[in-house]
Amino acid sequence: MSTVEELRLAERGATRLSGRHLLVLVVLLVAQFMLAVDFSILNVALPAIGQGLGLPLGQLQWIGTAFALPAAGFTLLFGRIADLFGRRRLFLLGLALLGAASLAGGLASSPGLLIAARVAQGLATAAVTPAGLSLLTTSFPEGRLRERALGLNGALMSAGFTAGAVLGGVLTDLLSWRWAFFVNVPVALGVLLVAPGVLRESRPAARPRLDLPGAVTVTLGLLALVLGITEAGRSGWGSPVALLALLLGAGLLLAFLAVERRAAAPLVPLTVLRRRAVVLGNLAGLIAFLTETSLVFLLTLYLQEVLGFSALAAGLSFGVLGVGTVLGGSTAARVIARLGTRGTLLAGGLLQAGATAALLALGHGSGWLGLLLPATFLGGVGNMFVIVAFMVTATSGLPDAEQGMATGLATMTQQIGITVGTPVMSALVATRAAGHSVLPGISLAVLVNVALVLAGTLLALLLRRPGKA
Repeated sequence: MSTVEELRLAERGATRLSGRHLLVLVVLLVAQFMLAVDFSILNVALPAIGQGLGLPLGQLQWIGTAFALPAAGFTLLFGRIADLFGRRRLFLLGLALLGAASLAGGLASSPGLLIAARVAQGLATAAVTPAGLSLLTTSFPEGRLRERALGLNGALMSAGFTAGAVLGGVLTDLLSWRWAFFVNVPVALGVLLVAPGVLRESRPAARPRLDLPGAVTVTLGLLALVLGITEAGRSGWGSPVALLALLLGAGLLLAFLAVERRAAAPLVPLTVLRRRAVVLGNLAGLIAFLTETSLVFLLTLYLQEVLGFSALAAGLSFGVLGVGTVLGGSTAARVIARLGTRGTLLAGGLLQAGATAALLALGHGSGWLGLLLPATFLGGVGNMFVIVAFMVTATSGLPDAEQGMATGLATMTQQIGITVGTPVMSALVATRAAGHSVLPGISLAVLVNVALVLAGTLLALLLRRPGKA
């Protein structure tokens, strides 16, 4: 089937995948699922890693920070590099780095080697995620096919976050924390063997120069911003280090905007940043990732600190959330076809807000699982409607030459949302924790979570509605 025929099918609202489309989808979804698993798989294993390598409890957070800094800080740069130098090339190089870093992490004999491996894993994630997403959006023309592909991608990504929490507990309990690293190696190797024969290279015939001043300012700005957020979560929002990093990050990002106004070939054209769909879509996506990932943190606290569940039992309890996200992602394209992206953002946000608000009734005793499990299931469905609609909105109406930049922006939004949520909610829990009970603090944080979801839902009202889009 030629590209012209595929475009004609898409224009007629086709939803049928060709054989090649299916192969491309499988390769890219396996890679994205692995990245999502890798993000969450170490959370349960952290205490075991600390004991195994002699890393003090207060320093365990650097295992997460070492990953989050490059994963968020370099994603926009790598998204643009994918546009300029080849998306398939960067995708394969990133996967090779991820496999090597995972092997090094599993073999690490000291904290320093482990942290270095986590930095490399973060860099690999920053390269593979936008490159993989832009390969997906350029392989599937705008319309029902792309919406369906993005829906499946979002479903497996969210399912990967949940599967990582469960798999981390199982591997740590039955084998060793080192297998939380080793599990990536055969998957990365398998994708590397198959992908070159399935994925087509895509890059411009005339390659513009890379905007180095813009790349430096935005990367350093994002690194400082993420460092400030993670330090605030560890030491409090009044920490001098956190405040200094946040101010430095804000200053560098303002400098980035000034650089882009004068750049001949800007890293992110200001015309893109002025597009209402791109800006509002990314804001809605930021809130969607921030609220759902931080809610998992809050419910982990509830299950372990209030109900007394083990780490493995708490992880297994999130299986219903994983089912909800898979259902939401797999049906999102049909919802978008019926309601449009604007309507889907509204419907998904209201469903997520209502399900999260129900959690305000949680109390002591395992009987409350009868409320928690269906609420997290429905919240997962609603959250995935929002995430898929966000991805469609943030990547629509842009030429293929800018898809790496667009998916880089979307991935940056995702990583910052994931990073911001837990420190904010952790600080809220600490302000209301009463004696030995964290339940009042959890309730306050859940209430703020609901308010943020509703604020994100209101953003959808600002989107223009040309027909059903």
